[in-house]
Amino acid sequence: MLDLVLPERCAVCDVPGRALCDACRGSLTRLVPPVCERCGSPGPWPVRRCAECSGRRLAFASARSAVVYDARARALVRAWKERGRRRLAREAAALLASVVLPPAVDGLVPVPGDPERAWQRGDVPAHGLASELGLIWALPVVDVLERRRALPRQRGLSLDERRRNVRGSVSACSGVATCVCVVDDVYTSGATVDACASACRRAGASHVEVITFARAVR
Repeated sequence: MLDLVLPERCAVCDVPGRALCDACRGSLTRLVPPVCERCGSPGPWPVRRCAECSGRRLAFASARSAVVYDARARALVRAWKERGRRRLAREAAALLASVVLPPAVDGLVPVPGDPERAWQRGDVPAHGLASELGLIWALPVVDVLERRRALPRQRGLSLDERRRNVRGSVSACSGVATCVCVVDDVYTSGATVDACASACRRAGASHVEVITFARAVR
């Protein structure tokens, strides 16, 4: 008996054909300038610090994302993270590389997955994204971060609660390169990538940038 091979379906609209169809790829809202120089939040004009990041001590020098985390981007990320469609990392990386310039860094550092959820999914989306970006940008992936403890779900928490939730939750191996870029799937409050940037700084990095596929916009 022959095994049936189901056709690929678009993660956003579910139309058969490709993991992300041309129409849905085109409908994703790109995050292009003007944006905040520090955290990448879009605005009517370029600023060094916006209302979202002003007054915060951030361990990263800059953060950039490819698309707005709206309903379409959420559908893609949900299929990628919760339905095991790992090939979407390639689609996300290609789209990201078309919007964001490659960082001038020594390596890409993926955000570590929560141990329990990584075991359930069998995958860490940030690592897949970093690996695909590394191929496009010819940069090594430096997997030096690990979770020190499991975290409760971030969904539904306030910005302050998210920041407290992840504080001190990530550690890094010693000997991190001088200049690195932390890679994650979504920038929501910035708490997770900032915790990872702090860990990289404690382990020897002097300059940390952040790149994510999508970004929540308030």
